[in-house]
Amino acid sequence: MELNWSLKEIYPSFESEEFKNDLELLKDTIDNINEWSNKVVLDNNNLISKLEEYIKKFTRFNDLASRLSIYVNLILSVNTTDKYGLKYSDIIDKKLTEIVESSTKLERWISSIENIDKIISSSRLLKDHEFILKNIIENSRYLLSDREENIIANMRNTGSNAWLKLKDKLISNLEVDIEEDGEIKSLPLTLVLNMAYDKDSNVRKKAYEAEILSYKKVEEGVAAALNGIKGEVLTICDLRGYKSPLEKTLKDSRMDEKSLDAMLSVMKETLPIFRKYLRRKAEILGYNNGLPFYELYAPINNVDMKFSYEEGTKFVIKNFNTFSKNLSEFAQKAIDNAWIDVMPKPGKVGGAFCENLHFIGESRFLLNYGESFGDVVTLAHELGHGFHGECLNNETTLNSDYPMPIAETASTFCETIIKKAAIKEATKNEALSILETEISDCTQVIVDIYSRFLFEKSFFEARKESALSVDKIKQLMLEAQRESYGDGLDPHYLHPYMWTWKPHYYYADSNFYNFPYAFGLLFAKGLYAEYLKRGDSFPKEYEKLLSITGKNKIADVTKVMGIDIHDKEFWRNSLKTIEEDINEFMLLTDSLV
Repeated sequence: MELNWSLKEIYPSFESEEFKNDLELLKDTIDNINEWSNKVVLDNNNLISKLEEYIKKFTRFNDLASRLSIYVNLILSVNTTDKYGLKYSDIIDKKLTEIVESSTKLERWISSIENIDKIISSSRLLKDHEFILKNIIENSRYLLSDREENIIANMRNTGSNAWLKLKDKLISNLEVDIEEDGEIKSLPLTLVLNMAYDKDSNVRKKAYEAEILSYKKVEEGVAAALNGIKGEVLTICDLRGYKSPLEKTLKDSRMDEKSLDAMLSVMKETLPIFRKYLRRKAEILGYNNGLPFYELYAPINNVDMKFSYEEGTKFVIKNFNTFSKNLSEFAQKAIDNAWIDVMPKPGKVGGAFCENLHFIGESRFLLNYGESFGDVVTLAHELGHGFHGECLNNETTLNSDYPMPIAETASTFCETIIKKAAIKEATKNEALSILETEISDCTQVIVDIYSRFLFEKSFFEARKESALSVDKIKQLMLEAQRESYGDGLDPHYLHPYMWTWKPHYYYADSNFYNFPYAFGLLFAKGLYAEYLKRGDSFPKEYEKLLSITGKNKIADVTKVMGIDIHDKEFWRNSLKTIEEDINEFMLLTDSLV
């Protein structure tokens, strides 16, 4: 079974004629758009044909730019020191800034057109892209002058883009010194992070302590990157007229503040229930002062739930099939065609992700597989993202770009399928282990995500005044963890460095990439409840829901399934499904304490 992904479907190599020709074509495409934009904005004659040409030109541009950028990013994600990857990353980033001025000019021109509804209704192509055009008009109030937009785009290459590359390099090449079999070994951070799932509590504690110590080697550089990126974000948000980076994220997410407030307030209401679970887990593992951070993923019983990668893939495909043939066949296709880079290795970035390649109708998945049940769940999660992309393959490029909160829905739904189906066929001990994994994962997506939201909010507040020292950043992280986890965690064993390796804090264009995970989990829980009610008719409706996520606001997407995300009761009902699992866990573990 192939454990490294194949990228030849995008380009054979950096040296290939295909890559070099497309790099040249990108330059010509940008030049063509720049020249065309200067003419098109001079008057409002032939508006229908001009707008149609805008859609066609930017579709071609997006496909080409995505193909080049994604190829470079995928190469660098498995080898952050690849010299050609680093070189072409800079070249492409710089090249893409050359379209910003004309893109801004065109968007401002579109927003000035009168009777836009009448014009859109006169063309099939424009009608198909109505949401995109209306979105441009809605967001035009935050555009700066053409020249200012161009300056910002160019400055980012030596600002947030450069800081992100530095952080990735520092973290992906960080070696953790840890004692194994009586000798000190230097291991990649990703391998040490996977030790959090080890059966041996000594290994888990040792890995946590070694991990924490290792950050001393890179903390100043990573803190500088975080300060640099967040400082840039604040400056640009202020220039554009956003009240805060959070307001910008909500607008980019096609989500309103009322929805976020409803969800966060219900999450806060429910924190005591999660703390009850954490304290019970602590008791089972022999702790009296709450759960130490390094025991969050500890197994609570002796069930051998190790899955080789081959076993994990079979498990996922079999259980996906309980939901729909389309989903299981998609997963099989991804595995058979080497779309997945599986194992941890030096120079590879941590965590896991899916990259949907709309321009060829495929996806690529990065894992750091460690043979735990959690790794099987991660595989299902990422394949869910890929299936979302698959459902959008019949949409145009411009209609396939969905916002952050809805992005976590399909992935979380797939996790739920795996866990629920697995419990049905498990032994009593295995069922308890799977149930606990499910609750543990939900705790991460509700409690830990809430702590990350609090941390990022407080970081932005403090960053308005000045850059933050390493000690101050650690303090903010610990305060956020205490507020979120409460007495569920042992206050002496928290994680002051969670800001270092979580990549989402370093995305200058995607701030607050934390609450979308909670949205995805809770919306997926609500969808799963609908699936249980509707049965066989649901998978087709679900695929339709995913297929419209690129051309609607989130509240309108959820209405397709009869869900109102402004209503706190929806969020309470979704969280109730997790509360029921926690109550069952408490009953099943009464005899263990």
